[in-house]
Amino acid sequence: LLPLINVPFFTVPLARAHGKSFAHRSDLRQAKRILVKLGSAVVTRGDECGLALGRLASIVEQVAMLQNQGREMMIVTSGAVAFGKQRLRHEILLSQSVRQALHSGQNQLKDMSLPVLEARACAAAGQSGLMALYEAMFTQYSTCTAQILVTNLDFHDDQKRRNLNSTLHELLRMNIVPIINTNDAVVPPPEPNSDLQGVNVISIKDNDSLAARLAVEMRADLLIALSDVEGLYDSPPGSDDAKLLDTFYPGDQHSITYGTKSRVGIGGMEAKVKAALWALQGGTSVVIANGTHPKVTGHVITDIVEGKKVGTFFSEVKPAGPTVEQQTEMARSAGRTLASLEPEQRSEIICALADLLTERKDEILSANKKDMEHAVSRLSPAMLKRLSLSSSKLNSLSIGLRQIAVSSQDSVGRVLRRTRVANNLELEQITVPIGVLLVIFESRPDCLPQVSALAIASGNALLLKGGKEAANTNRILHELAQEALSIHGVKDAIQLVSTREEVEDLCRLEKMIDLIIPRGSSQLVRDIQRAAKGIPVLGHSEGICHVYVDHEASVDKAIKIIRDSKCDYPAACNAMETLLVHRELLRTPLFDQIIDMLRTEHVKIHAGPKFASYLTFSPSEVKSLRTEYGDLECCIEVVDSMTEAVDHIHKYGSSHTDVIVTENEDTAEQFLQQLDSACVFWNASSRFADGYRFGLGAEVGISTARIHARGPVGLDGLLTTKWVLRGEGHTAADFSEQGSMTYLHENLPVAQVLPGRRTTS
Repeated sequence: LLPLINVPFFTVPLARAHGKSFAHRSDLRQAKRILVKLGSAVVTRGDECGLALGRLASIVEQVAMLQNQGREMMIVTSGAVAFGKQRLRHEILLSQSVRQALHSGQNQLKDMSLPVLEARACAAAGQSGLMALYEAMFTQYSTCTAQILVTNLDFHDDQKRRNLNSTLHELLRMNIVPIINTNDAVVPPPEPNSDLQGVNVISIKDNDSLAARLAVEMRADLLIALSDVEGLYDSPPGSDDAKLLDTFYPGDQHSITYGTKSRVGIGGMEAKVKAALWALQGGTSVVIANGTHPKVTGHVITDIVEGKKVGTFFSEVKPAGPTVEQQTEMARSAGRTLASLEPEQRSEIICALADLLTERKDEILSANKKDMEHAVSRLSPAMLKRLSLSSSKLNSLSIGLRQIAVSSQDSVGRVLRRTRVANNLELEQITVPIGVLLVIFESRPDCLPQVSALAIASGNALLLKGGKEAANTNRILHELAQEALSIHGVKDAIQLVSTREEVEDLCRLEKMIDLIIPRGSSQLVRDIQRAAKGIPVLGHSEGICHVYVDHEASVDKAIKIIRDSKCDYPAACNAMETLLVHRELLRTPLFDQIIDMLRTEHVKIHAGPKFASYLTFSPSEVKSLRTEYGDLECCIEVVDSMTEAVDHIHKYGSSHTDVIVTENEDTAEQFLQQLDSACVFWNASSRFADGYRFGLGAEVGISTARIHARGPVGLDGLLTTKWVLRGEGHTAADFSEQGSMTYLHENLPVAQVLPGRRTTS
């Protein structure tokens, strides 16, 4: 364990007057007083004899970190019995071996059997050792701890209850972490019929009920109950249809089927739920989560406090609309119906949406005006420009959607390959939708109808998550998209996520979402690529585009291409960021004209290391050759050859778009063949890396991935394929040595779309 020397100290404000629990996960960041309950399965090893030291160490680190942030942390822990069992077994084995050595005349010891160890004796032997371990671990983080042992009787006596309350408050005031446990050395067995008896009374039968009672008594903001399951499921974990419940509401108990209890301890999930609901009723928020998973244990507590989707969150406030998981299921179901429609029907939906954009433009512009008024003081001019809609923009959108409608006629169900495998056995490879797409976009409400049209054309279900700055505009545009979809009964195929879901939480729905498409800043794309767990992300995190000017370049072409690549739209991902110049061009008229043009356009120049070495007075030297400026800035670097330019781009580029300017065809062809980028151009501006300019219609983004779609991604990039085999009772055995059939593998002509053979993903 290493001290937390770099943990920033800050004071967490008091959440609220106690009496009402938090309504949403994101509110958990405000939790000031937190009680962490560690179940037996979390604290003990798999053999139930001894403690899981690694897990305990990571839990202690997280608790200490939160304590050092100014929060008030308390722990209810199990583990005394397991720790004591380990000590007593060791002592018994040692004493048995000594006795046998003294009293047995034989050289070989007899088989030694261990007696059944009584739990109270184990607890008595283990309590001091458990506390000593906690104290040693917390000392590494300069955090003081104190031990408190309680029994059910302590809560029945009002004076003892007041004393306990006073002691805990005083410890918290002194910045000490109280570690509480039932005194298992003297505790009587639980009464069989003593259960929850209202908001003021709860029987202390296990550490779940103890934690709930203490949380309410101490007016804790949050109770985190760590167990060996991910949270609460709607049926026993491990069963085929079991689904983890992100949020649980009082009154939902009837929909839950409980499984067996934990492998250790005396509580089960039913006891945890009852205790959690009791604490919730008393004003304490509750999260039940897995504290044993090796990949998440190291940050499970801090993730919960940060409001991330971990475990099951208990809330008294039920949202008015469906959860994002329900929205995803609705979208997938409707998306399958959408994919089964005739191409003309999907085209009709897109045309209807195009009509609505112009017919209802007053509603759209009114909503957009509200967003602009709210954002004018918060967003930069460039972001406000993206947020703004106008009549001309809506007209252009409508025209673009009609183009998509035309191009969608032969998308889904197109036969790419037909093979006669054998007589009366034909194989086809056909295009199908990917499934459920999640598109996350910033400050670009015009993105919503474009992406919606592409999803409809490709038969994909769609989840949309827009920025809150465009909430009003996105809402009306989504309503229009669903109105158009209603023509053929597939309204739910496109869903707008308007709940308080964090982007990181959406990226964890790997069993429900098939592809994530981020539309926004490079930072947004990077964040999503990091957060996505098991879901492919289509896009690029950086647009570090290069223009290489060869020593055989045309002056006019070089000036035009560099000006357009850098100055047309500097914030675009396909704008030039680095200009590579052949060494022979230095101190030539061409180079001077390039510099003069960039200065005229007010482009700030940063010198690469080699370029700076040629200059007596150089511009500011670049901090990194791997920089996306996104503004009227660029780096200039010198190379000795086309091959060196290619090597430089491979090392510092982002595989987005790179350009060569030269009149030498052989040099150009080598550049085009050797460079491994999504788009490689000869004597053309990098700004041509665009779906519209490529003739793809609207695009969902530009991908630098090595598989699936690459470069500007249009309609075809939202499709995948499946194989369809049609036979007449054929079996693999027919083609064995004993069989009567042989493979033909004859290629057949393909049809564009097979009538009556609609396919779904």
